[in-house]
Amino acid sequence: MKLLIASDLHGSAYYAEKIVNVFKEIKADKLILLGDIYNHGPRNPFPKGYETMSVSNILNQMKEDIIVVKGNCDSEVDKMISEFDFLESSTIIDNDKTIFLTHGHVYNKDNMPKTRFDALIYGHFHTGFIDKVNGVVVANTGSLSLPKNDTPSSYLVLENGLLQLFDIDGKKIAETKI
Repeated sequence: MKLLIASDLHGSAYYAEKIVNVFKEIKADKLILLGDIYNHGPRNPFPKGYETMSVSNILNQMKEDIIVVKGNCDSEVDKMISEFDFLESSTIIDNDKTIFLTHGHVYNKDNMPKTRFDALIYGHFHTGFIDKVNGVVVANTGSLSLPKNDTPSSYLVLENGLLQLFDIDGKKIAETKI
């Protein structure tokens, strides 16, 4: 199964359309969004194409193909315009490896979950990377709409235990086997 994992749209219809196009181009089986879907957040500027209702319309069309984890900027009212659930976190099994998916504001490489996983994947910090901490693969999707620390808009692809980080134009930035 091929999974496209992204985070931190922050209401950008421009990047919502781009990630849906990536989903179709790479023929992913699921799009996993790790939170901060609609709201830009009080410390962030408005991203390019800030149109929350357009983001809702784009994602609602994908409701059968997406899994959404709740971020710190996602609220109860967001559920009212969404035809999908916002999960607190999620766990997937890929290639016999257990992968914990979260937004990143609670669990991240500096605050690992107590439960042992083979990989921890999150967003929140808007800086894409793949690393290892105490033998656990740790990856951040980066942010689609508001990347920080001179990193590009980015996303992850997971297939058969291979985790790859790409910029929004499809250029591979990093990869590792989980």
